[in-house]
Amino acid sequence: MATTAPLFPQPPAASPLNPPKISSIKVLAESPDLTSIPSTYAFTTHQNDIDTLPSKEDEEDTIPIIDFSLLKSGNPDQRFKVIQDLSKACQDWGFFMVVNHGVTESLMKRMIDACDEFFNLTEDEKREFEGKHVLDAIRYGTSFNASVDKVLCWRDFLKVFVHPEFHFPHKPRGFSELSMEYCKRTREVAKDLLRGISEGLGLEAGHIEKTQNLEAGLQIFIGNLYPPCPQPELAMGIAPHSDHGFLTLLMENQIGGLQIQHNGKWVKVNSIPNAFLVNTGDHMEILSNGKYKSVLHRATVNKKAKRISIAMAHGPSLDTVVSPAPELVDGESNPPVYVGMKYKEYLELQQSNQLNGKHMLERVRV
Repeated sequence: MATTAPLFPQPPAASPLNPPKISSIKVLAESPDLTSIPSTYAFTTHQNDIDTLPSKEDEEDTIPIIDFSLLKSGNPDQRFKVIQDLSKACQDWGFFMVVNHGVTESLMKRMIDACDEFFNLTEDEKREFEGKHVLDAIRYGTSFNASVDKVLCWRDFLKVFVHPEFHFPHKPRGFSELSMEYCKRTREVAKDLLRGISEGLGLEAGHIEKTQNLEAGLQIFIGNLYPPCPQPELAMGIAPHSDHGFLTLLMENQIGGLQIQHNGKWVKVNSIPNAFLVNTGDHMEILSNGKYKSVLHRATVNKKAKRISIAMAHGPSLDTVVSPAPELVDGESNPPVYVGMKYKEYLELQQSNQLNGKHMLERVRV
């Protein structure tokens, strides 16, 4: 059976921490007479957003690609080169694609299929996994936080804490076992990426792992369903935001929709098959004292095809206070620009509020 014990006491009434029940976007999207979206799902379309979307020739081909196999290479020159590439990607983009990561295409495809199968469960079956608190170990829901979202996102989600303790829904059959293997493999990839990133900052390879207690670090599975939408120009799969934690590894079913902000423009991301799309999170920006930036990103929707994505978020242990690494600050020339905050507190505050760019990061800026 699924373990759904909350990490915190549960508020008895509906609140940002205790979202009210709301119909899933899947049910709405599959309504036979749906030709337009309810006003509660209509985002204001800014012409500036459209104008700043770059063409493929302008930007798309320049998204950094990291060959993960070179991080594991016994050739010191190759490893040095890929660490420099990682550092530049984190500094210039906060985003990169990872190829040759060792997670099999078969496992990735089976995960997408299993996630699809979960969202195809009956509404009553999925309701069994609705969370009562934003930090419940298992939480199925819609939008981002329906109790505070002023405009609802065209999205259903499943969020599960899978490390340091593994939780997972017991439906559909085999999903939990498959996910345990996938989470383990992605955690290994994230760990090696963080070692390379640590070296790129001029720190020891194991610095982030040791100082941020990654052995007990939080890993969160986030499955996302974005059904076809009759008015995709008005709706948003998920609003612009940055992620908590250090790194998020994302894969999708090859239906595009992810956009990242780069140099003030929204860049459409067309993923390479079997690649991970990786973005740096707020806590990487904090730890690096602003050298590496967490990236703003959003998900758009389309009329014809459902998009499924699986994000794996990797952060420190819940009790870790994340602040700029002492080795990266100097009292005079490079003072700390962020104050420390316990990861659990940061996570709870972010998840309890509506998405608003990098608003949480601003709260800890000096």
